[in-house]
Amino acid sequence: MDTRFAITEYLDAQAVTKELDELIKKPIYSVRPAVLERYKAEYYGEKCKKSKKIIDEARGIIPGGVQHNLAFNYPFPLVFTRAQEHLLVDADGNEYFDFLQAGGPTVLGSNPPAVRAQVKELLDTCGPSTGLFHEFEYKLAKKVADSIETVDMFRMLGSGSEACMAAVRVARLATKKKNIVKMGGAYHGWSDQLAYGIRVPGSKFTQANGVPLYLFKHTQEFFPNDLDSLERVLFANRFRGGTAAVFIEPVGPESGTRPLDFDFNKGVERLCRKYGALMIFDEVVTGFRIGMAGAQGFFGVSPDLTIFGKVIAGGYPGAGGIGGKKEYMKYLGAGLDGSTKVKKALIGGTMAATPISCVAGYYTLEEIERTNACQKAGKMGDLLCAGLRVLIAKYNLPFVVFNQGSICHLDNAGTMHFSIDWTKPWTIPSVLKATDVRKKEMEHIGAAYMAEGIVTLAGSRLYTSASYTPELIQEALNRFERVFANCVRIETGA
Repeated sequence: MDTRFAITEYLDAQAVTKELDELIKKPIYSVRPAVLERYKAEYYGEKCKKSKKIIDEARGIIPGGVQHNLAFNYPFPLVFTRAQEHLLVDADGNEYFDFLQAGGPTVLGSNPPAVRAQVKELLDTCGPSTGLFHEFEYKLAKKVADSIETVDMFRMLGSGSEACMAAVRVARLATKKKNIVKMGGAYHGWSDQLAYGIRVPGSKFTQANGVPLYLFKHTQEFFPNDLDSLERVLFANRFRGGTAAVFIEPVGPESGTRPLDFDFNKGVERLCRKYGALMIFDEVVTGFRIGMAGAQGFFGVSPDLTIFGKVIAGGYPGAGGIGGKKEYMKYLGAGLDGSTKVKKALIGGTMAATPISCVAGYYTLEEIERTNACQKAGKMGDLLCAGLRVLIAKYNLPFVVFNQGSICHLDNAGTMHFSIDWTKPWTIPSVLKATDVRKKEMEHIGAAYMAEGIVTLAGSRLYTSASYTPELIQEALNRFERVFANCVRIETGA
């Protein structure tokens, strides 16, 4: 098992949390309004005309104009036509540093030649999908199992959301218990039962538009870095059907925007064993980014089931899966195999584990391991964040920067750091209003980054890949400095 990791020194979660606590008490600093207007006129208005035309037409037939939540950016989404290593190119020919990395999976960088060559060969011989078994289904599953100690078996699915749904069903079948507990603020896909407590810890059902409240009867949340909060829920569940599973993102909700103490995962594991609940690690982002052994290898814990996301297919379609111990994976038996006398979880996925996704996934993991991509990307994350801290101090900005290896956070507004206390319901409207105001300024500074040739995730999260070099990171920092030099206190009226 490869135990090289992207994280050289784990952050002080309490110190970062204190910084974020202070950030949301301070006035918002963002790009100067006049400069934002100049970016909109001179960059988006003059240099992105083809993107604007395509998006205007798309809005007439695609709701909102884009098909994916990550694709939206202020003042309008840009249309990208090329991706290679660290570079993105839009329809107008403008070039960008890619710190979105498709939401996290492209640890090698975009469109790596070693993987692309294998995909092309597959397309020449087999095609993308047959609906039948392909040998790379086995090769990919074995690669995952060989890399991650707790994965005895692996089942490919179409997305991380599907894998989370499957895990819920497996947990209930395996434990004969009802309740699912998740960490507040975490995102485990958009299924009905898990659309609870997302983005803002304590938000319960308030972010789940379109989901009837009765579907949350057996879903609860606990607060990040608060084992007492988790144990209270687990204890109460003893009297209302028990807890089937506890879901957790190992570095913290929303890819670590609210970072966890190093030993927190071990504490969650201890409580899961005490109360007979399965521990489910959502490694959609951290799996094969923190290291080949996953975040669980780094933190030294042994989850019962692990959720995988886009990297499992190397960024190609069919990008999700679930792995775990045999005693639980037996509930995911596919086809007509009757050798296992257990009730099988209701799981579908016609386009899961297609030849193209399995070939791409297998060779991506092989290449990540061969080139030590996780550590390389992590070092670039360290370098980027160190440089951002210098610039923030230079311009006397209240921004907070931290990273967990190649998962980097640059927070100008603290939008994701609010929480809701239901013992004080009168505070809920003000919390939701504050997050809306701060989200707006997060979008504005994200637009400024984009206009300077930097693609981020919502202006506050960045992923580095192994395709970056110190020279490229320095050029990216030069571009960030042009934005920071034009940041001021924003009068919001709030």
